[in-house]
Parts: sequence; structure tokens; C-alpha cells
Amino acid sequence: MMRLVFVLLAGLVLAGCATSGEDPLAPKTVNSVNLKRYQGTWYELARLPMYFQRNCAQSEAHYTLKPDGNMGVLNRCLTSDWQWEEARGTATPQVPGKTDKLWVEFDNWFSRIVPGVAKGQYWVLYVSDDYKTAIVGDPSRRYMWLLSRTPTVNSVVREELLSIARQQGYDTTRLIWRASDRQMAKTSD
Repeated sequence: MMRLVFVLLAGLVLAGCATSGEDPLAPKTVNSVNLKRYQGTWYELARLPMYFQRNCAQSEAHYTLKPDGNMGVLNRCLTSDWQWEEARGTATPQVPGKTDKLWVEFDNWFSRIVPGVAKGQYWVLYVSDDYKTAIVGDPSRRYMWLLSRTPTVNSVVREELLSIARQQGYDTTRLIWRASDRQMAKTSD
């Protein structure tokens, strides 16, 4: 019963985050994302704490452009005990024709019961010219992910991403960094 109450409350929190008004203090997005180039695999380098990822040691997202212009989403998380957790969903533009601010809704029992209520905001705050690194967040600045096409980046790229995130007003001191394969191997010993 407590689990049901918690899930319903989480859904209401997500719904509360789903506002459509323009906030002049909100982070700035990239204005346009080429979804064809954006599709594929992205590795999470770091994230701000998020309940749904509390057990994730390594995470990745797989995006697939659909014929209707929306994106199929598959998020995968490897836990510290070597178990994969997955969530599937769909990302749709918040404003038709604009690709920098998306709604993401995951396919779960709650979204099937109350469609359109439990959706989260996915704002593309930065994407490199070569589409190899990106920063995604939400307008409240509670959530943010540093993403890359590779599981690791060099220190110059890392510092560039951190600098951009700080300029957008995100607290980078709270970031949870991707566990290295070596760290993962130590936890299994």
C-alpha cells in the first residue's frame, strides 16, 4: 500500500513539473536539435541526484527517431550489483516543430491509467557541433545529465561541460559521476 501511495505521489510531483509557462529565469536551451543526429546511444557521465536512478552505477539512453517525428526512448541502468534496469518511453516536442524542449513519458502502469499526466521535461541545454556531448536538464534545475557518445571523456571536455552547466545555474557540486568499470569490478569482488 505504501508503495502505491509513493508511486501516485511521484506521479503528481512529475505532473506538477509539467508547466507550460515561459520563465525568464529558466535555463536556456539550444533552440533546435537535429533529432536525426541526436538519435543513437548516449552514456551518462554524471547526473544530479534523482530518485528513479538512486541505484544506478552506469546509465545509458538509446533514442530512436520515429516516423511521426517523436523519439523512442530506452533508458538502461546497470546497478552496483550488476543488474540491468530498463525504462521505455516516448519523447515528444513540447511545441510542435521545436526540438529543444521535449516531454518524456515512460510506458508504465501509471501512464497507462492516467495518460499524459506523468511526463517529465527534457530540455536540451547544450549539444556539441559534432553531437558527441550534450547537457540535458529541466527548467527547475533539479535534474541534469551530462551525456556523451562514449562512457568517458577527457578532462578538457569534462571541464567544458561543467562550465556550461554552472553558467546555466546548475549546482555541479552535487553531481553523481558514472562508476568506472574498475569501480564496478571492485564491488563484485
